Amino acid sequence: MPSMFLKALSPFVRVMPEVKAPDREVSFREKAIWTIVVLIIFLVMSHLPLYGVDRQAGTDYLWAMRVILASTRGTLMELGIGPIVTAGLVMQLLSGSKIIDVDYSNPEDRANFTGGQKVLAMFMTAFQAIAYILGNAYGELDPTQAVIVFMQLFFAGIIVILMDELVQKGWGLGSGVSLFIMTNVAGQVMFSMLNIVEVETVAPVGYPRDATNLPKGIVAAMISNLLRVFGVGSEQYPAVDAAWLFVRNGVDPGIVSLIITFVIFGGVLWLESVRVEIPLQYARYRGMKAKYPIKLLYTSNIPVILAQALYANIIFFGQIISNNFNRNGTNVFLNLFPGYYENVEGRMVATEGFAKYITPPQGIFSLLNEGMEGILHIAFYAVLMVVLCWGFAKIWVDISGIAPRDVSRQLLSSGYIVPGFRRSEKVLERLLSRYIPVVAGLGGFLIGVLAASADVLGALASGTGILLMVSIIKQYYEQIAKAQLSEMGGEGMAGLLDIF
Repeated sequence: MPSMFLKALSPFVRVMPEVKAPDREVSFREKAIWTIVVLIIFLVMSHLPLYGVDRQAGTDYLWAMRVILASTRGTLMELGIGPIVTAGLVMQLLSGSKIIDVDYSNPEDRANFTGGQKVLAMFMTAFQAIAYILGNAYGELDPTQAVIVFMQLFFAGIIVILMDELVQKGWGLGSGVSLFIMTNVAGQVMFSMLNIVEVETVAPVGYPRDATNLPKGIVAAMISNLLRVFGVGSEQYPAVDAAWLFVRNGVDPGIVSLIITFVIFGGVLWLESVRVEIPLQYARYRGMKAKYPIKLLYTSNIPVILAQALYANIIFFGQIISNNFNRNGTNVFLNLFPGYYENVEGRMVATEGFAKYITPPQGIFSLLNEGMEGILHIAFYAVLMVVLCWGFAKIWVDISGIAPRDVSRQLLSSGYIVPGFRRSEKVLERLLSRYIPVVAGLGGFLIGVLAASADVLGALASGTGILLMVSIIKQYYEQIAKAQLSEMGGEGMAGLLDIF
C-alpha cells in the first residue's frame, strides 16, 4: 500500500503536466534530435533574461553552486535544476529512513514514487522562487513585479521538469539533469580557459594590477604573456614571471588548475572502467556465455549530485535566514547553524558556522592563506562529502531499481543464469548481494574522495563539476554505442543491452 505521504501527493500527480512514455521503439536518430531540441531550449532559457529585474541589483544567493545546479544569474534558468535535485534528495531521505514505505518491486508503488517526486519538484520550484523574491535577490520589488518574477521562475521550472521527464522516459538520451549539468560545466570550463573579458584580480608583487592586464582565462593569459615575451605590447603591459601563471593569486585559474583538471579527467575515466564481472550463461543455449559487469561506480554520479544539492540548499536557505533574521550576527545559535554571512560585492559569503565549512573551497592556495581555519575548512568539507556520497550510494541502490533483487529478476527474465547455480531468483539475488552493496558503497566512497579532492585543489570551473561532466560524457558515449548496437541487433540485442 502506498504511504500517506504519497497518497497526499496523488491528486497533484493527476493534474500535473506529463510527458507520455513512447508506445513504440524510438530510433537513435529520433532520440538524438529530441536531445538536441531539449539542449537548445535549455541554452535559450539560460540566456533569456528575466523580465522586470535588474541583474546587477540584489544578492546572488546561488553563486557558490551555479555550476552544479546549471543555473544562470538573472535568467529563466535562475533556479536551474535545483528544485528537481532537491525533490529527489528529499524523497530519497524519506524512503531511506522508512518514513515513506515504498515497495520498489511493485510497478504501481514505483510509479507513485516517481509521480510524487515530480510534484514535489514543482512545489520546490514555487518555494524556492518565493524564497528568492522575499530574500531580495533582485532588490526591493513591488507586488506586481514580485508576481511577474514568480510566474517566470515557476513556469520556467515546470518546463525544466518536463524536459527532464521527456529525456528520461525514452524520447531522448540519458537524463535532462545530466545533460544540463554537462552543458553548463563544459561552458564554464571553456570560459575559465579562454576568458578575455575580465582581467586578473591580483597581480604579482611589484606589478600594479593595471600594469599587467592579463586575462582571467589561463590559456588566454598564457598566450598574452608569451606575446609580451616577444615584445608584443611589452612597453605598456610587461610580461610577468612565468612562475606566476602556475598559481597566480589562488583565485584566478592557473596552470596548476589546468593540470588538476586533466588529472580529474583521468581519475574519473579510470574509475568508470573498473568493474567486477560475474559470468553468465544463456539458459536455452548452454554454450553461449556472457558476463554481467558490476561497475565500481555502480550508482554513477548520483551520490555527488545529491550531496551537492544538500550543500546548496543549506547554503541557500542559510543566506536568506542570515539576511533576514541575523543581519548583525547577534544570534549565537544562527551564527553556528546555518551560519553567519557577510555581503561581499553582491554575494553572501559565509564567514562563521556550519555553512562556512560546507561552502566549496575556492582553491587550496586561497584556503591555506587562512592558516588553521583554512585547514579545518578543507578537512570538514572533504570528510563530510565522502560520508554523504557513501551514504547516498547505499540508499540509491535500493530505490532506483538496481538492487540485487531487481537485477536478478532482469537477468532471469532475459534467459540468463549463473553457471553452476539452479534457475532461481532467490539464489541469484543472494549471489549478487555479495557484490552489489559492497561495490556500490566503495564506489560512492571513492567518488566522494575524488569530488572532494577536485574541489579542494581547485580544478577549472568547479572540481565536482568537472567530475560530473566527465562522468556524464562517458555515460553518453556508452548510451550512444548501445543505441547503435541495439538498432543493428534488433529487439533481442536491445533487451540484453538494457541489462548491461
